[in-house]
Amino acid sequence: MADAFENILGQPYVRDFLRATVSSGRVSHAYLFCGPAGSNKTVAAYAFAQGIMCPKGPKGPRGGMCGACDACSRILRRKHPDVRFFAPEGAAGYLVEQVRSIVADTSLAPIQAQRKVYILDRVDLLGTQAANAFLKTLEEPPADVVLILLARTRESVLPTIVSRCQVVPFRTIPVSEAAGIVVQNSGASAQQARVALQACDGSLTRAVEFLKSNERLQFRARVLEILSLLARADDWDIIGFAADLVVRVKLPLDDVRAEQEAELAENADFLAKSAIRQIEARNKRQITAKTLESLRQLAGIARSWLRDVMVVASGAPDTVVNDDAREAIEAAAAATTPPRAAAAIAAVRRCDAAISYNVSPETCIDAMLFEIRDILYGRGMPDAAPRTYRR
Repeated sequence: MADAFENILGQPYVRDFLRATVSSGRVSHAYLFCGPAGSNKTVAAYAFAQGIMCPKGPKGPRGGMCGACDACSRILRRKHPDVRFFAPEGAAGYLVEQVRSIVADTSLAPIQAQRKVYILDRVDLLGTQAANAFLKTLEEPPADVVLILLARTRESVLPTIVSRCQVVPFRTIPVSEAAGIVVQNSGASAQQARVALQACDGSLTRAVEFLKSNERLQFRARVLEILSLLARADDWDIIGFAADLVVRVKLPLDDVRAEQEAELAENADFLAKSAIRQIEARNKRQITAKTLESLRQLAGIARSWLRDVMVVASGAPDTVVNDDAREAIEAAAAATTPPRAAAAIAAVRRCDAAISYNVSPETCIDAMLFEIRDILYGRGMPDAAPRTYRR
């Protein structure tokens, strides 16, 4: 029978290890999940949290995903107040003040459960000063706290952090295997799976969700349409395109906010004010994460389209991924060169970096579309400096 760990796609050894850890009751205080983007570290962290916090215990039905308790359901939906997710708030990584706030939070009692789980993303961006503020807690956290740290590679994390954690390596999933897993879990075709993986930076779980969402598929169709129109677009056209995409990026947030407000109203009568503030802070982080996810999908779709333009311009049309947009891709390839297409992809990567620095969606999308047009079709001065992203 399936359990929470079945959602850790493409990582059989990790799945078996976490399942055995929970069933044995030998959960350590700190773990470091290391693996490339798209290797399902975040999904594994939440699945592990389910296994740790399920009130029916690891020996209960479907241990860690009983399918019948509120705690498992809340963790699965990433709405449990005692499972906290953090990402770097600074332009270059974690801020010292942010880490001190996390440390202070660990000393507070759980809101609903017997334990708390803290998931910290990109701890490879935890600098020396911020790490020093975290070391004592990482070495000896409160007895009711489990820390799960996520990083791209073990080598990129400070040794003082690594030495205090149990390291769990995640493998790079081959593209063909990843596409097969997405096909199996979504019912989509292999070609659709490759499209979704590129839109979702290789994340299996997000690719499956992407293919099951009509809203996301319509979003992709509109992005591809706008990219096909850039060759003939003037500045006002691009400003209009950017405004349209900003609206579409923020559309999923309406449902998220409504769900958050309903959940808070349901619990407000029996929660202390401090607990309500914690839930409100978690909700704010969730909104930010959803916005970033939509922006990154936009950048992923643009990179995928430009990659197809580049391979067609290079004489390799058989390797096109976005086959449903082939006509527009071939037209763009005929009007540009492989070096220009590569430079346009680099411009989209700059947009991706700006997103990480909390630049406004409006600025990111506007600047990205202008750069793609100007670089791909040779508008303006070829040696001009790239556009500046401002917060």
